[in-house]
Amino acid sequence: MDAIVLLKDDHKTVEKLFKEFEKAGDGAHKKKRDIVDRIIEELTTHAYIEEEIFYPAAREGAPDTVDHILESVEEHHVVVWMLSELRGMDPEDERFVAKVTVLMENVRHHVEEEEEEWFPKVREAMGRNRLQELGERMEKARAEAPADPLAVSSAGK
Repeated sequence: MDAIVLLKDDHKTVEKLFKEFEKAGDGAHKKKRDIVDRIIEELTTHAYIEEEIFYPAAREGAPDTVDHILESVEEHHVVVWMLSELRGMDPEDERFVAKVTVLMENVRHHVEEEEEEWFPKVREAMGRNRLQELGERMEKARAEAPADPLAVSSAGK
């Protein structure tokens, strides 16, 4: 699978989880906790494979996207810290829904920038074969992704 297609599929998966969260009722604390746990897992794995494989390859293969990559790493930094906070947060805490809402806003902004602004540049610069090879590496790397969001590289930057 092509690396960009793989990343876009991840984006769709997370967006579905966001919509599930938004549809859950006010008193659906257990359901919201379960959805947030899945969001944490998905986004931690996604950030890990982007940072470890995709971003370095894009930086090398599409050097004019370096500013986008650096901004994305900073956006990841904010997201993984929020994920870490949500991990240990009681879903009945009055700030839980607010924190998830801010997380969703951040991720949606990040996804929009990636998909509309710089994925097309990366695709053009790197080509189909290189993106397919990267996609295969990224798919295999999912198994190595940490469970703890703060173990993702950008958490420490």
